[in-house]
Order: sequence, then C-alpha cells, then structure tokens
Amino acid sequence: MTLDEALRSALHRGLSRIDAQILLAWAAGRPPNDRAWLMAHGADPLHEGARARFDDAVGRRASGEPVAYITGHKAFHGIELQVDARVLDPRPDTETLVDWALQCLEPVAEPDVLDLGTGSGAVALALKAACPRARVVATDLSAPALTVARGNAERLGLTVSFLQGRWFECVRSSFDLIVSNPPYVRENDPHLTSLRHEPLLALTAGTDGLRDLRHIIEHAPTHLAPGGWLLLEHGWDQAAAVRDRLTAAGFRQVQARSDLGGIDRCSGGQWPSRG
Repeated sequence: MTLDEALRSALHRGLSRIDAQILLAWAAGRPPNDRAWLMAHGADPLHEGARARFDDAVGRRASGEPVAYITGHKAFHGIELQVDARVLDPRPDTETLVDWALQCLEPVAEPDVLDLGTGSGAVALALKAACPRARVVATDLSAPALTVARGNAERLGLTVSFLQGRWFECVRSSFDLIVSNPPYVRENDPHLTSLRHEPLLALTAGTDGLRDLRHIIEHAPTHLAPGGWLLLEHGWDQAAAVRDRLTAAGFRQVQARSDLGGIDRCSGGQWPSRG
C-alpha cells in the first residue's frame, strides 16, 4: 500500500482529509503537520509497521477520539504540548483568549497572571512563552491534569507555578490578569456524546453551563489588583449572560472577542482602579 492509497482508505472510512494526513504523517514517523512531505512522497510504500499504526489510529479517530490523544501532541499558540485523555484537547479558538491576554499585559512591566483550570497548561504556558516577564500561576482541581501541565512546562523550559485546588481556593495573592477557559457545557447538551473521550470534569458546568463562570466572576475581584483584567472563554451562546454578570459585579470596559468563526467566544472586563 502506498501513502496515497492509505490516505484514500482513511477518507473512505469517514475521516476528514486533514485528520487523515496528520495521522498518516505521524504513523510514517514524520512530524504530524508535514503534509508537504506526504504530497511529495505519495507513491512511496507505507511499510508494515507504519501501516498497522495508521490503521489503529484511523479506527480510533473514526470512533471520535481526538487526533491529539492519538499522536500525543498538539500545537497551540506557537508551543508544542503533550496531551492525553487526562486533559482537554486544546482548541484553536482558545488562542483568542491568549491573544487578548497578551494585549492586556503589554502596559504592565512585571505582571502577575493567574490561569484557572489550566488543564494541559496550554494557556498558562503560551502566555509565559510569549511574555517571559510575566509571573504565571496556574490552578486545577485535577491532579492528573496538573501532572500533564507540569510535564509540559518542564519539557518547554517554562517557569509556571502550578497549584491544586478548585478555582481560587488555593490562591492567596492578587493578580494583574486572571484568565480561564472553564467548563461551560450544559449537563444535558447533546454534543457531549461527541466529546466522550475527554474528561467530563473539564466540560460540564450545571444545567445552564454557567455555574463555574458565575463562581469565577463573583470571586475574581478579591484576587484582582486595581485595574486588573478578568478574561473568560465561554460557549457560543453565553456571551450576553457572561457580560451581564461582569457588569453587575462591577467590572468596567466589559467587552468580547470573537473566535475563528466570528462568534463571541471570550468576554472580559477590567476591575476599577482605586479612586
């Protein structure tokens, strides 16, 4: 079987072309995103060991398992993360949160940053990589997730302080910026079946999906320095509710940022300065 034939077989099994290409390059021992190599070597044979690995990967992907869990890697905002089923698969839309956070950090000489519910460490590590002067603290309730995050930090050579606890319960200081991509899926959301390979703890937040967002907005002012920002990722239909709560809690300059599809994916506001 050639590489082109293997690719066609994966497409016939229902995989998208990009997923099939990533898995084929990975199975062949190439970097997962080396699609140019696949195009140039389509007539080359796929050796038996690589073919078995590819067939297994295609089956796992066809069952709904994320590509990142199969390859064990995910590129996110310029860094390469190791990920598995202990953490959520980092989404490209979450880079919107990182970009906005970096804008908020620009005027601060040595900012203190808190990432709540860090999972794989994607947001915290991306911020530290792009803004080395920042002092970054990241929390998560899940000990297995923190193991993944610490491993990523060590491998990337980035200094981030990781703490275990639910939201603010392990935090005692104040911050110039608080970011979070918390659970925001409704417990009865029909789309949860397509996310069955990912940790449920990191996905669902009560019957309306707003439970953890409400908690963070309520308690963030205690941990924000005057003029500090709170930035939150949320569901596609939750922007208005999140911004209403930010305004009611006393935040100023409440606004939103859109994801790659043009949907309001992140909302945030600035805690008032003294005076």
